[in-house]
Amino acid sequence: MQISRNTYLRRRERLKKEVGSGLLLFLGNHEVGMNYADNTYRFRQDSSFLYFFGLDYAGLAAVIDIDENREIVFGNELTIDDIVWTGTVPTLHERAQQGGIDDTRPMKSLKIYLEQALQRGQQIHFLPPYRGDHQVWLWELLGLNPAEQTAKVSEKMIKAIVAQRIYKDEEELRILDDAVDMSTRMHLAAYRTVRPGIHEAEVAAIVEQTCCREGYTLAFPTIATVQGQVLHNHGFIHTLKEGDIFLLDAGAEGPMHYAGDLSSSMPVGKRFTEQQETIYNIHLESFQAAVSMLKPGVPFREVHIAAATRICEGMKSLGLMKGDPEEAARIGAYALFFPCGLGHMMGLDVHNMENLGEEYVGYNDGEVKSKQFGFKSLRLARPLEPGFVFTVEPGIYFIPELIDKWQAEKQFTDFICYDRLGPWRHFTGLRNELDYVITPDGYRQLGTIPKPMTLQEVYDAENEK
Repeated sequence: MQISRNTYLRRRERLKKEVGSGLLLFLGNHEVGMNYADNTYRFRQDSSFLYFFGLDYAGLAAVIDIDENREIVFGNELTIDDIVWTGTVPTLHERAQQGGIDDTRPMKSLKIYLEQALQRGQQIHFLPPYRGDHQVWLWELLGLNPAEQTAKVSEKMIKAIVAQRIYKDEEELRILDDAVDMSTRMHLAAYRTVRPGIHEAEVAAIVEQTCCREGYTLAFPTIATVQGQVLHNHGFIHTLKEGDIFLLDAGAEGPMHYAGDLSSSMPVGKRFTEQQETIYNIHLESFQAAVSMLKPGVPFREVHIAAATRICEGMKSLGLMKGDPEEAARIGAYALFFPCGLGHMMGLDVHNMENLGEEYVGYNDGEVKSKQFGFKSLRLARPLEPGFVFTVEPGIYFIPELIDKWQAEKQFTDFICYDRLGPWRHFTGLRNELDYVITPDGYRQLGTIPKPMTLQEVYDAENEK
């Protein structure tokens, strides 16, 4: 599935109108060596470069010169030395035409073009650099040393790009459905694989094979662990044993680079323990409370608080919390058990446009992100709108180090029953995650393949071994 030429033309035309004047500079990504120049990391093009130009190749830059009404891609054609290693490929000009660009020029002419633009008094807009080679490149092109660059980025360009990429059209949603379906297949493979005696690395290998053998890649490093209280645990160092909770957080990135992002929690063995089932069901009720609120106009911060409130209610029913659950959620006491945000925008980036600035994407103009533990991890807070694609991922975690810290500091003692937490310290953690798009009258879950969510669905999936 491809993005049409007319879509790229339309995106650039809208961007020119919204920024209004000046020159928009887009830096593509380079190949980067892992331990020497020819042994590179997997190439991944810059997402905004992909969105506006569709060119998934290293060593490119582009300008949209609004004042001069020009759109130019800069790069070098392959030499015979290159072709020996890569084989024959279409020319840069042929590739660029697929995205509606007719003007292609050698890379050495980019600096000259930018110097001429500065001489004409044009403003050169550029985005926040998130790679060291981009910082060096901006220094070479514009004479800005890295320490100056953050202050000089174009807020107008950032906001104009966010205003487009934040809304997904039907063309993008079809691609996202495919990425989510592949992500679900990865998780179903894990359900069929998890058992006592297998190693975390073996499960991760099956999950990643499921993705890669279909021509997809990973949207982010896989989390596959029985230590789910460590939120981003990439170690793969444990052997699974009866009674463990296995947590998988994994997603596929399709050929067009749109991402899926799912998480699952499953028993190692035939069933969860009674204690685990209790927490799983509290978590599932939290998930359902969040999803029931999804519709245009509802601030995602309130969806997060609804999920947190249900977790507090569940903890209170177990004697681990006290007081009013909604108040506990609103003042942040919930974060002992749920220290992360409920979800994030998703698209060409698994955390969509995070490189442009989280507050531009997940918050309205003038809305300041909280610095409080728990709330500071909420990447999405703004009111939901049709076309928004995002994740929903509540979790419940028992983190011994966090419990000890809060207890020593006497945090939220009106809500947390620290004297009752001893038997729960080594529970670890669990979470589930699905992906959604807001529609004009509600929401739609992305993907066509169901992922197990209820306890019975989880047990049925594991019994398919």
